[in-house]
Amino acid sequence: MSDGQDIQGLLEAVAAEARPLAAQGKVANYIPALAQVPPEKFGLAVHFADGRSFAVGDVDEPFSIQSISKVFNLAIALDWIGEDLWQRVGREPSGTSFNSLILLEQEQGIPRNPFINPGAIVVIDALLERYPFYNQQLRNLLRRLSGDPTVGYDATVWHSEEAHGDLNRAMAWLMKAKKNLHCPPDAALSAYHRGCSLALSCRSLAKAGRFLLGGTGEWPLSNDPTRRRRILAIMRLCGLYDAAGDFAYRVGLPAKSGVGGGILAVVPGRCTLCVWSPPLDAKGNSLAGVRALELLVQSQDLV
Repeated sequence: MSDGQDIQGLLEAVAAEARPLAAQGKVANYIPALAQVPPEKFGLAVHFADGRSFAVGDVDEPFSIQSISKVFNLAIALDWIGEDLWQRVGREPSGTSFNSLILLEQEQGIPRNPFINPGAIVVIDALLERYPFYNQQLRNLLRRLSGDPTVGYDATVWHSEEAHGDLNRAMAWLMKAKKNLHCPPDAALSAYHRGCSLALSCRSLAKAGRFLLGGTGEWPLSNDPTRRRRILAIMRLCGLYDAAGDFAYRVGLPAKSGVGGGILAVVPGRCTLCVWSPPLDAKGNSLAGVRALELLVQSQDLV
């Protein structure tokens, strides 16, 4: 295993090469609050299973994690609900954008996977049936996993998503009509949008994802290898929307992106990585973030 100086040097070199690529992307603007984030921000953090951590850039500045929250929602749902969850949502790549209605209508209100928007709304609906104050539970879990008591919701982002979430409303009402949404659609949507507005730093998010490495003890799920393996499989297949195949070819790690510009990735059994750069490509993934991860996997220091 390389020493800390080697790893820190690697992160700095990767950041220097990947960061300029952000100029070719665009910050998400369909959620107005996200359009206000400075596009030059960049952070990269790694947290090893043995507790060592390294970082470079804007790693202590909280950002809206958006769809990365879906990883934690899925983990909690599998903990609380178990395999019954798969009666309401699939485990296949969608091949369409994360907010597409086309497959949802064709497949009778059963979303392809829990990482596209309709699938995540179904997961939230199932969680709300068991815990009406689920957002509080989610926030508290992320505070515990990250060791960061400041983790919370960004009210400005939440209200911005609520005001501009018409496609999500359409999907929720379609699933309600198909009997695959049990709570009132507005309640499920509000909890879903609020979860997307969670704000964590790169450093905190990399640490929060460490339960996926196993044996860390922060959560019983960290000691369940079968469930961890299944979550990582869905991250690998579905974590970057309809660019999942290209990302698997270029990077090959289980990962989940968010339109806030963050990506959480896992080197199974070894470390978790979080990169943040707000400008996105046409698929909704961080341009500089994907490139940074591609550069990192080419090094024997991390994989």
